[in-house]
Amino acid sequence: MQKAFFKAAAVGAVALVAGLAMSSDAEAKERWKMHAAFGSNIAVLGQPPIRVANAIERMTDGDFDIKVFEPGALVGGYAYYDSVSQGAIDAAFGTPGANQGKNSAYNFFSTWPFGPAAPEFLAWFVYGGGIELAEEMYARDNIKYLLCGMIPPETSGWFRTEITSLDQLQGLKMRFFGLGAKVMQKFGVSTQQLAGGDIYPALELGTIDATEFSMPAIDRSYGFYQIAKHNYFPGWHQQSTANELLVNMDKWNELPDQYKAMLETACKAQVMEMIADGEASQFEAMLANEADGVTNHYWPDEVLEKLEAAWGEVIAEEVASNPDSRRVWDSITEFREKYAIWREFGYLK
Repeated sequence: MQKAFFKAAAVGAVALVAGLAMSSDAEAKERWKMHAAFGSNIAVLGQPPIRVANAIERMTDGDFDIKVFEPGALVGGYAYYDSVSQGAIDAAFGTPGANQGKNSAYNFFSTWPFGPAAPEFLAWFVYGGGIELAEEMYARDNIKYLLCGMIPPETSGWFRTEITSLDQLQGLKMRFFGLGAKVMQKFGVSTQQLAGGDIYPALELGTIDATEFSMPAIDRSYGFYQIAKHNYFPGWHQQSTANELLVNMDKWNELPDQYKAMLETACKAQVMEMIADGEASQFEAMLANEADGVTNHYWPDEVLEKLEAAWGEVIAEEVASNPDSRRVWDSITEFREKYAIWREFGYLK
């Protein structure tokens, strides 16, 4: 009788310990919420946060679970900075220029007019001090910054009518991103920065007259071709654009080192994936747009020269008004001056 009692007690104890261990394991698992600035159905930009989450799940055998939320489910598309800073959400995938209202210097970590193609931009980030500058600035607001993607050139605008003179821009209401918006303002354009999902309704209702957003494949996902039949190239304001993964610093510091390394590795993979996807998916979108009545235009040299001259005024004003912009621009300028000999001799003209 005693043997049976002790045996039952032993079995019960083992079951209790096992149950407590399972409970402890469940509690130890990481469960994060990640905001996505772009809808998952959007070409090139929509899948990177999902790929990051899936990679982390596979690498940790499900012990680190990141749930990705569509724009608007937690916060608005571009309205994620404060939520990450305060810890209301654990992480967000977007682009630094979305945060220009916090500090206009963040624009440089996205793109700038007449800037470099992706390889040179990436070289500055990784070997020219760009990542360190971004990390330092974001850390002021309790945010860990990760470079988490990059895309090739964008188009420079969708217009309802053909633009034969920059004088036609006067009084136009247009969605425009980052520092390029300040260039457009020099030509009398009234600009506003809208998140991707807000653009089509604004265009359809006439709240804006024209828009730029991204590359042809991405823009086609949003349906701009249905309203504006004149698409202008090249993307002088965004020859390449970087993306970011922002993480609440307290959550980042709590992670074991191997999980941090996994997030960094998953983000590095998105740089490769997005450049490749971006380059591979544009020609089909452009041909599809043409089949739907869109005319692809290339700005004349004289127009690009005027835009670049206006950019010279904008950058002078920007660095004079923001010490952070001055620091970042000095870093960019120094790197690009050194890089110039390679750019000149290394590539076909």
